[in-house]
Amino acid sequence: MYVRLFSAVWLLLCAGLAIIAWGFQAPFAYDPVGPRAYPLLLLALMSAGSLWLLFKPGVLQQQLHLPSAKRAVLCVLTLLAYVLTFEALGFVLSTALATFAMGLLFTGRLLPCAISGVLMGVLLYGLFDLVLDVPLPLGLFEAFVES
Repeated sequence: MYVRLFSAVWLLLCAGLAIIAWGFQAPFAYDPVGPRAYPLLLLALMSAGSLWLLFKPGVLQQQLHLPSAKRAVLCVLTLLAYVLTFEALGFVLSTALATFAMGLLFTGRLLPCAISGVLMGVLLYGLFDLVLDVPLPLGLFEAFVES
């Protein structure tokens, strides 16, 4: 019962936020996709998950056990740390650390998680900055880059 209630409320919140996000307009074109694409994509994914829980709440109750719940809480804390360190450390370093931590959370080995974290940070920065022309914070690396 609580799962259905939560998912119904969450679905309503997603609908309200989608209405707000639809009106996002940038005063100048700072990236090719605009400011509304990312929030609308996230809201669509959350709405799909909410609909799934609304119609099949028993699946979640059967699969939820303590190690999974602990891993989910650590995952949320990792993402929170990612958000809080994004500007101070910069995109590359914060993405590398978050990817490394998430890999370890999902039973990855130390060296492959470290390598994939560094690759993810560097390659995604190159993709966003060079290909998509989306400016991202450099954080600690700003002192090494001359504009």
